Amino acid sequence: MQLRNVVLLSALAAAGLAVMGCPSSNEVGTKCSADGDCLESEICHPTAKVCVQTCSSAADCPDTAKTCDVIAGAGGSADGGTSGQKICQCATDALCNKDAKEGTALVCSTLDKVCTPKCTADSDCGTGRTCDTGTGQCKGGSSGGATCSGTGQMTCSYGQFCSSSTCTAVPAPTCANFGTAHPPTWSATTKNGPVIYEVSKVTVEGNSTTPYQYCQASAPIGFVFRLRAYRTDADWPATRSGLSGLFYVKVNGSELNVVDSGLLVPNTGYNRNSSNLKDAEFQIYLCQESTATAVTAGFYFTNGNEICGTVSK
Repeated sequence: MQLRNVVLLSALAAAGLAVMGCPSSNEVGTKCSADGDCLESEICHPTAKVCVQTCSSAADCPDTAKTCDVIAGAGGSADGGTSGQKICQCATDALCNKDAKEGTALVCSTLDKVCTPKCTADSDCGTGRTCDTGTGQCKGGSSGGATCSGTGQMTCSYGQFCSSSTCTAVPAPTCANFGTAHPPTWSATTKNGPVIYEVSKVTVEGNSTTPYQYCQASAPIGFVFRLRAYRTDADWPATRSGLSGLFYVKVNGSELNVVDSGLLVPNTGYNRNSSNLKDAEFQIYLCQESTATAVTAGFYFTNGNEICGTVSK
């Protein structure tokens, strides 16, 4: 029986309460240092150091972490024999906090894809990691934090990008678009599609009397997103006619093929980096009703990472 069960059962016995069996685990983000600190169906994550549910399929996982996949960044025998072990992985901060106790602040780790308590200092993170106190996310990691130059992947590992001269993990998809209806499936250890490393605002144009030039009167406001992405299998095509596999995911989880649906801004919507042909920029416009003040969208390439972005007026 695992240590956390023993402690709980001892407390119940001391209180004179009947013990009918081991409790089920609904706790999320419980800190640990070894597997013995966790319930029998859990292991201690080798880098996040929180108890995580093991699984063979998504059906084994709670609503807070519905994706069943191998441990992100598992490092062979050095991780205590967990290499290849499947665990329940999270998708959004909101889902991590779904069943959390009042006052508990959890985030979906961008490095480990598991729910963890927000960090407040570097000491809250693992060796070689640093704390982003603004987001509560631990950054870096054993394969991160290396110096780099340029844009896109450059000399960084797959799943990282060069940000302010430092290799940084791509952001996790922490929006409702990649929630229960459309859970994320990408893992840098199992997939190798194009990586979107940045989503930002280009412009918001149009109004009820003068729609954005590519929108209709029924949805006159054009919210224009900029995506930056790299690929490792080949150079990006010279023209947009060679593009495929880029998807826009709505808040309800439904999706549209960006190229087939004509969502790339005409003429300027696709640009390949002339000095790095594996790096490219995309501009996508989404038409909304005149009352819309902001749009949150999800994007991904086939076998690539899921990512979120919000554009506001």
